[in-house]
Amino acid sequence: MQPGEILLKSVSDLFTTPAAISNKPEPTEPLAARMRPRSLAEVAGQQHILADGKLLRRAIESDRFTSLIFYGPPGTGKTTLASVIARTTGSRFEALNGVESNVAEIRAKIDQARTWRDLRGETTILFIDEIHRFNKAQQDVLLPHIERGVVRFIGATTHNPYFHVNSPLVSRSQIFQLEPVPVDAVVALLERAIDDPDRGFGNLAVEAETEALHHLAEKSDGDARKALTALELAVLTTQADQDGVVRLTLSVAEESIQRKAVVYDRDGDGHYDTASAFIKSIRGSDPDAALYWLAKMLHAGEDPRFISRRLVISASEDIGLADSGALRVALDAHSALEFVGLPEGRIPLAHATVYLATAPKSNTAYAALGAAMADVENGRTLAVPPHLRTSTRKKLAAASGEDEANMRYLYSHDYDGAYVPQAYLPEGKRYYEPGQQGMEKRIKERLDYWRALHDEAKRTP
Repeated sequence: MQPGEILLKSVSDLFTTPAAISNKPEPTEPLAARMRPRSLAEVAGQQHILADGKLLRRAIESDRFTSLIFYGPPGTGKTTLASVIARTTGSRFEALNGVESNVAEIRAKIDQARTWRDLRGETTILFIDEIHRFNKAQQDVLLPHIERGVVRFIGATTHNPYFHVNSPLVSRSQIFQLEPVPVDAVVALLERAIDDPDRGFGNLAVEAETEALHHLAEKSDGDARKALTALELAVLTTQADQDGVVRLTLSVAEESIQRKAVVYDRDGDGHYDTASAFIKSIRGSDPDAALYWLAKMLHAGEDPRFISRRLVISASEDIGLADSGALRVALDAHSALEFVGLPEGRIPLAHATVYLATAPKSNTAYAALGAAMADVENGRTLAVPPHLRTSTRKKLAAASGEDEANMRYLYSHDYDGAYVPQAYLPEGKRYYEPGQQGMEKRIKERLDYWRALHDEAKRTP
Protein backbone atom coordinates (compact mmCIF):
# COMPACT_ATOMS: atom_id res chain seq x y z
CA MET A 1 0.00 0.00 0.00
CA GLN A 2 1.37 3.42 -0.99
CA PRO A 3 1.51 6.37 1.46
CA GLY A 4 -1.19 8.23 -0.46
CA GLU A 5 -3.49 5.22 -0.30
CA ILE A 6 -2.91 4.91 3.44
CA LEU A 7 -3.82 8.59 3.97
CA LEU A 8 -6.92 8.30 1.78
CA LYS A 9 -8.04 5.22 3.65
CA SER A 10 -7.40 6.93 6.97
CA VAL A 11 -9.57 9.91 6.03
CA SER A 12 -12.34 7.70 4.67
CA ASP A 13 -12.33 5.72 7.89
CA LEU A 14 -13.43 8.85 9.75
CA PHE A 15 -16.91 8.45 8.32
CA THR A 16 -17.32 4.73 9.00
CA THR A 17 -17.93 2.61 12.06
CA PRO A 18 -15.43 -0.18 12.68
CA ALA A 19 -17.17 -3.45 11.88
CA ALA A 20 -15.60 -5.21 14.86
CA ILE A 21 -17.76 -3.25 17.29
CA SER A 22 -20.83 -2.73 15.14
CA ASN A 23 -24.07 -3.37 17.07
CA LYS A 24 -25.78 -5.46 14.42
CA PRO A 25 -24.25 -8.82 13.53
CA GLU A 26 -24.19 -10.10 9.98
CA PRO A 27 -26.75 -12.90 9.47
CA THR A 28 -24.18 -14.96 7.58
CA GLU A 29 -21.74 -14.95 10.48
CA PRO A 30 -21.34 -18.13 12.54
CA LEU A 31 -23.31 -18.29 15.77
CA ALA A 32 -20.13 -17.93 17.83
CA ALA A 33 -19.37 -14.62 16.09
CA ARG A 34 -22.96 -13.34 16.36
CA MET A 35 -23.07 -14.12 20.09
CA ARG A 36 -19.93 -12.19 20.96
CA PRO A 37 -20.66 -10.23 24.16
CA ARG A 38 -21.46 -6.55 23.77
CA SER A 39 -20.81 -5.63 27.40
CA LEU A 40 -18.80 -6.86 30.37
CA ALA A 41 -21.98 -8.32 31.86
CA GLU A 42 -22.30 -10.70 28.89
CA VAL A 43 -18.75 -12.07 29.10
CA ALA A 44 -18.86 -15.76 30.04
CA GLY A 45 -16.61 -16.72 32.95
CA GLN A 46 -13.39 -14.84 33.84
CA GLN A 47 -14.83 -13.59 37.10
CA HIS A 48 -11.37 -13.82 38.66
CA ILE A 49 -10.43 -10.70 36.66
CA LEU A 50 -13.83 -9.18 35.75
CA ALA A 51 -15.89 -9.42 38.94
CA ASP A 52 -16.85 -6.16 40.64
CA GLY A 53 -13.83 -4.62 42.32
CA LYS A 54 -11.25 -6.62 40.37
CA LEU A 55 -8.33 -4.70 38.88
CA LEU A 56 -9.17 -5.23 35.20
CA ARG A 57 -12.81 -4.28 35.63
CA ARG A 58 -11.86 -1.13 37.53
CA ALA A 59 -9.34 -0.21 34.84
CA ILE A 60 -11.90 -0.69 32.06
CA GLU A 61 -14.77 1.13 33.76
CA SER A 62 -12.54 4.06 34.73
CA ASP A 63 -10.88 4.01 31.28
CA ARG A 64 -7.46 3.93 32.96
CA PHE A 65 -5.26 1.50 31.12
CA THR A 66 -2.59 1.68 28.45
CA SER A 67 -1.50 -1.76 27.25
CA LEU A 68 -2.91 -5.18 28.05
CA ILE A 69 -1.94 -8.74 27.16
CA PHE A 70 -4.47 -11.56 27.54
CA TYR A 71 -3.32 -15.14 27.46
CA GLY A 72 -5.18 -18.41 27.85
CA PRO A 73 -6.59 -21.39 25.93
CA PRO A 74 -8.62 -20.95 22.72
CA GLY A 75 -12.24 -19.95 23.10
CA THR A 76 -11.89 -18.26 26.49
CA GLY A 77 -12.79 -14.81 25.16
CA LYS A 78 -9.52 -12.97 24.50
CA THR A 79 -10.69 -11.33 21.25
CA THR A 80 -14.17 -10.84 22.67
CA LEU A 81 -12.87 -9.08 25.75
CA ALA A 82 -10.76 -6.74 23.64
CA SER A 83 -13.78 -5.68 21.56
CA VAL A 84 -15.92 -5.26 24.69
CA ILE A 85 -13.24 -3.00 26.15
CA ALA A 86 -13.30 -0.89 22.99
CA ARG A 87 -17.08 -0.62 23.15
CA THR A 88 -17.10 0.14 26.89
CA THR A 89 -14.47 2.89 26.60
CA GLY A 90 -15.87 4.35 23.37
CA SER A 91 -12.67 3.63 21.46
CA ARG A 92 -12.07 2.67 17.86
CA PHE A 93 -11.15 -0.97 17.40
CA GLU A 94 -8.54 -2.08 14.89
CA ALA A 95 -7.40 -5.69 14.67
CA LEU A 96 -4.38 -7.48 13.25
CA ASN A 97 -3.28 -11.10 13.35
CA GLY A 98 0.23 -12.20 14.23
CA VAL A 99 0.19 -14.89 11.55
CA GLU A 100 -0.85 -12.71 8.61
CA SER A 101 0.25 -9.14 9.36
CA ASN A 102 3.55 -7.42 8.65
CA VAL A 103 5.34 -4.22 9.62
CA ALA A 104 3.73 -2.21 6.81
CA GLU A 105 0.24 -3.11 8.04
CA ILE A 106 1.18 -2.24 11.62
CA ARG A 107 2.44 1.18 10.50
CA ALA A 108 -0.74 1.73 8.44
CA LYS A 109 -2.96 1.04 11.46
CA ILE A 110 -0.85 3.36 13.60
CA ASP A 111 -1.09 6.12 10.95
CA GLN A 112 -4.88 5.72 10.92
CA ALA A 113 -4.95 5.91 14.72
CA ARG A 114 -2.89 9.11 14.65
CA THR A 115 -5.28 10.65 12.09
CA TRP A 116 -8.32 9.81 14.25
CA ARG A 117 -6.62 11.25 17.31
CA ASP A 118 -5.58 14.48 15.60
CA LEU A 119 -8.80 15.14 13.66
CA ARG A 120 -11.45 13.71 15.99
CA GLY A 121 -9.70 13.38 19.34
CA GLU A 122 -10.62 9.69 19.51
CA THR A 123 -8.59 6.85 20.92
CA THR A 124 -7.81 3.69 18.98
CA ILE A 125 -7.37 0.25 20.50
CA LEU A 126 -5.01 -1.81 18.37
CA PHE A 127 -5.73 -5.47 19.00
CA ILE A 128 -3.17 -8.04 17.83
CA ASP A 129 -4.23 -11.66 18.01
CA GLU A 130 -1.49 -14.27 18.41
CA ILE A 131 1.03 -11.60 19.31
CA HIS A 132 3.62 -14.32 20.01
CA ARG A 133 3.77 -14.91 16.24
CA PHE A 134 5.27 -11.47 15.67
CA ASN A 135 9.05 -11.43 15.50
CA LYS A 136 11.14 -9.03 17.57
CA ALA A 137 11.24 -6.35 14.85
CA GLN A 138 7.46 -6.40 14.46
CA GLN A 139 6.90 -6.14 18.20
CA ASP A 140 9.46 -3.34 18.52
CA VAL A 141 7.57 -1.24 15.95
CA LEU A 142 4.76 -0.88 18.49
CA LEU A 143 6.84 0.39 21.39
CA PRO A 144 7.29 4.12 20.62
CA HIS A 145 3.65 4.52 19.58
CA ILE A 146 2.43 2.85 22.76
CA GLU A 147 4.61 5.14 24.87
CA ARG A 148 3.36 8.27 23.02
CA GLY A 149 -0.25 7.20 23.39
CA VAL A 150 -0.94 6.97 19.66
CA VAL A 151 -2.66 3.62 20.25
CA ARG A 152 -3.75 1.54 23.16
CA PHE A 153 -2.37 -1.93 22.64
CA ILE A 154 -4.16 -5.17 23.52
CA GLY A 155 -2.44 -8.44 22.64
CA ALA A 156 -3.79 -11.98 22.81
CA THR A 157 -1.84 -15.21 22.93
CA THR A 158 -2.27 -18.86 23.86
CA HIS A 159 1.38 -18.92 25.01
CA ASN A 160 2.81 -17.58 28.23
CA PRO A 161 3.85 -14.01 27.31
CA TYR A 162 6.73 -14.03 29.78
CA PHE A 163 8.41 -16.61 27.54
CA HIS A 164 7.00 -15.87 24.08
CA VAL A 165 6.63 -12.06 23.94
CA ASN A 166 9.53 -9.62 23.94
CA SER A 167 10.43 -8.26 27.38
CA PRO A 168 10.08 -4.55 26.42
CA LEU A 169 6.49 -5.13 25.32
CA VAL A 170 5.69 -7.23 28.39
CA SER A 171 7.15 -4.57 30.70
CA ARG A 172 4.81 -1.96 29.18
CA SER A 173 1.72 -4.14 29.54
CA GLN A 174 -0.48 -5.52 32.26
CA ILE A 175 -0.78 -9.30 31.93
CA PHE A 176 -4.07 -11.10 32.59
CA GLN A 177 -4.57 -14.85 32.29
CA LEU A 178 -7.94 -16.09 31.05
CA GLU A 179 -9.16 -19.45 32.32
CA PRO A 180 -11.33 -22.07 30.57
CA VAL A 181 -14.98 -21.05 30.83
CA PRO A 182 -16.78 -22.99 33.62
CA VAL A 183 -19.48 -25.47 32.61
CA ASP A 184 -22.29 -23.45 34.22
CA ALA A 185 -21.21 -20.30 32.37
CA VAL A 186 -21.11 -22.18 29.05
CA VAL A 187 -24.60 -23.60 29.68
CA ALA A 188 -25.91 -20.08 30.38
CA LEU A 189 -24.32 -18.88 27.14
CA LEU A 190 -25.97 -21.69 25.17
CA GLU A 191 -29.36 -20.91 26.72
CA ARG A 192 -28.95 -17.24 25.81
CA ALA A 193 -28.08 -18.20 22.21
CA ILE A 194 -31.25 -20.30 21.98
CA ASP A 195 -33.44 -17.48 23.32
CA ASP A 196 -31.86 -14.45 21.58
CA PRO A 197 -34.03 -13.45 18.58
CA ASP A 198 -31.48 -11.05 17.05
CA ARG A 199 -28.23 -12.99 17.32
CA GLY A 200 -29.29 -16.52 18.18
CA PHE A 201 -32.17 -18.87 17.50
CA GLY A 202 -34.92 -16.95 19.29
CA ASN A 203 -36.97 -16.80 16.08
CA LEU A 204 -36.97 -20.60 15.86
CA ALA A 205 -38.82 -23.01 18.10
CA VAL A 206 -35.90 -24.73 19.78
CA GLU A 207 -36.19 -26.85 22.92
CA ALA A 208 -33.03 -28.29 24.43
CA GLU A 209 -32.77 -30.90 27.16
CA THR A 210 -30.75 -29.82 30.17
CA GLU A 211 -28.58 -32.92 29.77
CA ALA A 212 -27.87 -31.99 26.15
CA LEU A 213 -26.66 -28.50 27.01
CA HIS A 214 -24.53 -29.82 29.87
CA HIS A 215 -22.97 -32.38 27.52
CA LEU A 216 -22.03 -29.67 25.02
CA ALA A 217 -20.60 -27.52 27.83
CA GLU A 218 -18.56 -30.35 29.34
CA LYS A 219 -17.19 -31.65 26.05
CA SER A 220 -16.21 -28.16 24.90
CA ASP A 221 -13.46 -28.25 27.56
CA GLY A 222 -13.96 -24.63 28.58
CA ASP A 223 -14.03 -23.38 24.96
CA ALA A 224 -17.15 -21.24 24.54
CA ARG A 225 -16.65 -20.95 20.78
CA LYS A 226 -16.56 -24.74 20.41
CA ALA A 227 -19.77 -25.10 22.42
CA LEU A 228 -21.61 -22.50 20.32
CA THR A 229 -20.39 -24.10 17.10
CA ALA A 230 -21.67 -27.48 18.25
CA LEU A 231 -25.03 -25.93 19.22
CA GLU A 232 -25.34 -24.28 15.81
CA LEU A 233 -24.61 -27.57 14.07
CA ALA A 234 -27.17 -29.37 16.22
CA VAL A 235 -29.93 -26.82 15.55
CA LEU A 236 -29.35 -26.45 11.82
CA THR A 237 -29.09 -30.19 11.11
CA THR A 238 -32.00 -31.37 13.27
CA GLN A 239 -35.40 -31.51 11.59
CA ALA A 240 -38.36 -29.99 13.40
CA ASP A 241 -41.02 -32.39 14.62
CA GLN A 242 -44.67 -32.30 13.60
CA ASP A 243 -45.24 -29.38 15.96
CA GLY A 244 -42.48 -27.39 14.27
CA VAL A 245 -40.13 -27.68 17.25
CA VAL A 246 -36.43 -28.48 16.94
CA ARG A 247 -35.73 -30.74 19.90
CA LEU A 248 -32.12 -31.07 21.03
CA THR A 249 -31.74 -34.33 22.91
CA LEU A 250 -28.66 -35.78 24.53
CA SER A 251 -28.07 -38.07 21.55
CA VAL A 252 -28.20 -35.09 19.17
CA ALA A 253 -25.71 -33.22 21.35
CA GLU A 254 -23.37 -36.22 21.42
CA GLU A 255 -23.39 -36.40 17.62
CA SER A 256 -22.83 -32.65 17.29
CA ILE A 257 -19.68 -32.37 19.36
CA GLN A 258 -18.32 -35.94 19.13
CA ARG A 259 -14.81 -36.34 20.48
CA LYS A 260 -13.57 -33.67 22.82
CA ALA A 261 -10.43 -31.85 21.70
CA VAL A 262 -8.14 -31.76 24.73
CA VAL A 263 -6.57 -28.35 25.36
CA TYR A 264 -2.90 -29.22 25.17
CA ASP A 265 -0.13 -27.34 23.39
CA ARG A 266 3.06 -29.27 22.89
CA ASP A 267 5.32 -26.28 23.62
CA GLY A 268 3.20 -24.15 25.91
CA ASP A 269 1.37 -24.05 29.23
CA GLY A 270 -0.85 -27.07 28.54
CA HIS A 271 2.22 -29.27 28.10
CA TYR A 272 4.09 -28.05 31.17
CA ASP A 273 1.06 -27.74 33.46
CA THR A 274 -0.15 -31.27 32.71
CA ALA A 275 3.31 -32.78 33.15
CA SER A 276 3.62 -30.86 36.43
CA ALA A 277 0.27 -32.20 37.64
CA PHE A 278 1.34 -35.73 36.65
CA ILE A 279 4.57 -35.65 38.66
CA LYS A 280 3.00 -33.90 41.65
CA SER A 281 0.25 -36.52 41.75
CA ILE A 282 2.89 -39.27 41.86
CA ARG A 283 4.77 -37.38 44.57
CA GLY A 284 1.51 -36.97 46.48
CA SER A 285 0.82 -40.73 46.32
CA ASP A 286 -2.43 -40.35 44.35
CA PRO A 287 -2.47 -43.06 41.64
CA ASP A 288 -5.94 -42.05 40.40
CA ALA A 289 -4.90 -38.47 39.64
CA ALA A 290 -1.59 -39.63 38.16
CA LEU A 291 -3.41 -42.00 35.78
CA TYR A 292 -5.79 -39.24 34.70
CA TRP A 293 -2.97 -36.84 33.81
CA LEU A 294 -1.16 -39.71 32.06
CA ALA A 295 -4.31 -40.39 30.04
CA LYS A 296 -4.65 -36.72 29.12
CA MET A 297 -1.07 -36.55 27.86
CA LEU A 298 -1.45 -39.73 25.82
CA HIS A 299 -4.80 -38.62 24.40
CA ALA A 300 -3.33 -35.27 23.36
CA GLY A 301 -0.45 -36.94 21.51
CA GLU A 302 2.36 -36.22 23.94
CA ASP A 303 5.68 -37.87 23.10
CA PRO A 304 5.58 -41.05 25.27
CA ARG A 305 9.36 -40.88 25.71
CA PHE A 306 8.91 -37.54 27.46
CA ILE A 307 6.53 -39.28 29.88
CA SER A 308 8.86 -42.22 30.51
CA ARG A 309 11.78 -39.86 31.14
CA ARG A 310 9.71 -38.00 33.71
CA LEU A 311 8.94 -41.31 35.42
CA VAL A 312 12.65 -42.17 35.63
CA ILE A 313 13.38 -38.77 37.19
CA SER A 314 10.54 -39.12 39.68
CA ALA A 315 11.71 -42.59 40.70
CA SER A 316 14.95 -41.12 42.03
CA GLU A 317 13.82 -37.64 43.02
CA ASP A 318 10.64 -38.52 44.92
CA ILE A 319 11.00 -42.21 45.89
CA GLY A 320 14.72 -42.72 46.05
CA LEU A 321 16.03 -45.10 48.71
CA ALA A 322 12.60 -45.68 50.25
CA ASP A 323 12.12 -48.13 47.36
CA SER A 324 15.15 -48.48 45.09
CA GLY A 325 13.12 -50.87 42.94
CA ALA A 326 11.11 -47.89 41.66
CA LEU A 327 14.02 -46.76 39.51
CA ARG A 328 14.27 -50.22 37.97
CA VAL A 329 10.52 -50.26 37.28
CA ALA A 330 10.72 -46.84 35.61
CA LEU A 331 13.72 -47.84 33.49
CA ASP A 332 12.02 -51.11 32.52
CA ALA A 333 8.91 -49.16 31.50
CA HIS A 334 11.05 -46.90 29.31
CA SER A 335 12.74 -49.92 27.70
CA ALA A 336 9.41 -51.68 27.19
CA LEU A 337 7.96 -48.58 25.55
CA GLU A 338 10.90 -48.42 23.16
CA PHE A 339 10.53 -52.15 22.42
CA VAL A 340 6.77 -52.39 21.76
CA GLY A 341 5.84 -48.80 20.86
CA LEU A 342 2.31 -47.42 21.04
CA PRO A 343 -0.47 -48.23 21.68
CA GLU A 344 0.74 -51.19 23.78
CA GLY A 345 3.46 -49.02 25.30
CA ARG A 346 0.75 -47.35 27.37
CA ILE A 347 0.58 -50.49 29.52
CA PRO A 348 4.12 -50.29 31.01
CA LEU A 349 3.65 -46.53 31.42
CA ALA A 350 0.52 -47.18 33.50
CA HIS A 351 2.35 -49.95 35.40
CA ALA A 352 5.20 -47.63 36.33
CA THR A 353 2.86 -44.72 37.14
CA VAL A 354 0.86 -46.75 39.65
CA TYR A 355 4.00 -48.32 41.16
CA LEU A 356 5.65 -44.95 41.70
CA ALA A 357 2.49 -43.31 43.04
CA THR A 358 1.95 -46.07 45.61
CA ALA A 359 5.61 -46.48 46.61
CA PRO A 360 6.97 -45.01 49.86
CA LYS A 361 8.54 -41.61 49.28
CA SER A 362 11.92 -40.14 50.15
CA ASN A 363 13.99 -37.35 48.65
CA THR A 364 16.81 -37.55 51.19
CA ALA A 365 19.51 -38.65 48.73
CA TYR A 366 18.54 -35.86 46.33
CA ALA A 367 18.43 -33.31 49.15
CA ALA A 368 21.82 -34.48 50.43
CA LEU A 369 23.35 -33.97 47.00
CA GLY A 370 21.87 -30.48 46.87
CA ALA A 371 23.49 -29.61 50.20
CA ALA A 372 26.87 -30.96 49.06
CA MET A 373 26.67 -29.06 45.76
CA ALA A 374 25.81 -25.87 47.64
CA ASP A 375 28.99 -26.30 49.72
CA VAL A 376 31.09 -26.83 46.59
CA GLU A 377 29.55 -23.85 44.80
CA ASN A 378 29.96 -21.61 47.85
CA GLY A 379 33.69 -22.16 48.08
CA ARG A 380 33.90 -25.13 50.44
CA THR A 381 36.26 -27.05 48.16
CA LEU A 382 38.02 -29.61 50.33
CA ALA A 383 41.32 -31.27 49.58
CA VAL A 384 41.32 -35.05 49.28
CA PRO A 385 42.74 -36.56 52.54
CA PRO A 386 46.21 -38.09 52.05
CA HIS A 387 45.11 -41.68 52.77
CA LEU A 388 42.46 -41.53 50.02
CA ARG A 389 44.77 -40.33 47.25
CA THR A 390 46.14 -42.49 44.46
CA SER A 391 49.34 -44.50 44.98
CA THR A 392 51.30 -42.11 42.79
CA ARG A 393 50.17 -39.11 44.82
CA LYS A 394 51.08 -40.94 48.04
CA LYS A 395 54.62 -41.60 46.78
CA LEU A 396 55.04 -37.94 45.90
CA ALA A 397 53.78 -36.96 49.34
CA ALA A 398 56.16 -39.41 51.07
CA ALA A 399 59.06 -38.05 49.04
CA SER A 400 58.11 -34.60 50.30
CA GLY A 401 58.33 -35.74 53.92
CA GLU A 402 54.63 -36.45 54.59
CA ASP A 403 54.02 -38.70 57.63
CA GLU A 404 53.28 -42.20 56.28
CA ALA A 405 50.84 -42.85 59.13
CA ASN A 406 48.59 -40.14 57.70
CA MET A 407 48.61 -41.86 54.31
CA ARG A 408 47.63 -45.35 55.47
CA TYR A 409 44.35 -46.42 53.89
CA LEU A 410 42.29 -49.05 55.73
CA TYR A 411 40.75 -51.57 53.30
CA SER A 412 37.15 -52.11 54.47
CA HIS A 413 36.93 -55.77 53.43
CA ASP A 414 39.75 -56.67 55.77
CA TYR A 415 37.52 -55.97 58.78
CA ASP A 416 34.40 -57.57 60.28
CA GLY A 417 31.22 -56.46 58.58
CA ALA A 418 33.30 -54.85 55.83
CA TYR A 419 33.45 -51.66 57.89
CA VAL A 420 36.23 -49.84 59.68
CA PRO A 421 36.00 -46.33 61.13
CA GLN A 422 37.95 -44.00 58.87
CA ALA A 423 37.70 -40.34 57.83
CA TYR A 424 36.55 -39.79 54.24
CA LEU A 425 35.98 -36.05 54.56
CA PRO A 426 38.51 -33.77 56.26
CA GLU A 427 35.81 -32.08 58.33
CA GLY A 428 33.55 -35.08 58.88
CA LYS A 429 30.63 -33.20 57.31
CA ARG A 430 27.31 -35.09 57.17
CA TYR A 431 24.92 -34.53 54.28
CA TYR A 432 22.77 -37.64 54.13
CA GLU A 433 20.16 -38.13 56.84
CA PRO A 434 18.01 -41.17 56.01
CA GLY A 435 14.28 -41.06 56.52
CA GLN A 436 11.90 -43.56 58.06
CA GLN A 437 9.98 -44.55 54.90
CA GLY A 438 10.13 -47.99 53.34
CA MET A 439 13.53 -49.61 52.90
CA GLU A 440 15.27 -46.43 54.00
CA LYS A 441 14.37 -47.28 57.59
CA ARG A 442 16.77 -50.24 57.40
CA ILE A 443 19.42 -48.01 55.79
CA LYS A 444 19.06 -45.65 58.73
CA GLU A 445 19.67 -48.49 61.19
CA ARG A 446 22.91 -49.51 59.42
CA LEU A 447 24.14 -45.97 59.01
CA ASP A 448 23.41 -45.06 62.63
CA TYR A 449 25.42 -48.10 63.73
CA TRP A 450 28.40 -47.22 61.50
CA ARG A 451 28.33 -43.59 62.54
CA ALA A 452 28.29 -44.60 66.19
CA LEU A 453 31.40 -46.74 65.63
CA HIS A 454 33.05 -43.83 63.83
CA ASP A 455 32.25 -41.40 66.65
CA GLU A 456 33.57 -43.86 69.23
CA ALA A 457 36.80 -44.32 67.27
CA LYS A 458 37.34 -40.55 67.25
CA ARG A 459 36.94 -40.41 71.04
CA THR A 460 39.37 -43.32 71.60
CA PRO A 461 43.03 -42.11 71.84
